[in-house]
Amino acid sequence: MIRVFLADAYPIVHKGLKALFSNSNEISIVGKVFHYRDLVENLTSKKVDLVVLELELPGFEEIRLLRKLKDQHTHVRFLIYSSLNENIYAISALKYGASGYLCKDAPLNKLKDAILKVSTGGVYITNELAEHMAFNETEANPRAMINQLSEREIQVLRLLVHGKRNKEIAIALNISDKTVSTYRSRLMKKIKVKNLVEMLKKLQHIDLDMY
Repeated sequence: MIRVFLADAYPIVHKGLKALFSNSNEISIVGKVFHYRDLVENLTSKKVDLVVLELELPGFEEIRLLRKLKDQHTHVRFLIYSSLNENIYAISALKYGASGYLCKDAPLNKLKDAILKVSTGGVYITNELAEHMAFNETEANPRAMINQLSEREIQVLRLLVHGKRNKEIAIALNISDKTVSTYRSRLMKKIKVKNLVEMLKKLQHIDLDMY
């Protein structure tokens, strides 16, 4: 029996999913929370195999928290079941430790399929998302380029895009001006632009705060 924990802000979701799996011989809903802090507490005290997690869970302020949860509970699998657009958020969710992503407008039988696949060590994504991810991996796509950057490079890039000067970036990241210049040159090369104006134009549709 797969022990599933629900983390969602809405009681109707909890009631609906509990009813959906009430007669299941494979899936058991063992608990629910409405806030991130309660999720953290319950994962420490309860035996859980898989968490069905809404990204808009109160207290879950940034997707990077998913990596923290995964690092602290390596045996637990995380399936994102969210109302947020998968083309925008799924790649980041998978990057930070999720084992699957499903939008809430999908047929309910898809949720069962996702839970079963993720619980056995698989990764669940829709065909549409797979196509989107394949497109993003092409060399010309800026998302693919960003996915290849280090965490520090992304930090510098985010500050550059927000209009910060080298000295301001150096202070913010506690590094030297020379180091910032090195990162800046490296970023220009990796993103394949000649100057900051080209970089801003190329990245204008990408939310760097999701990385």
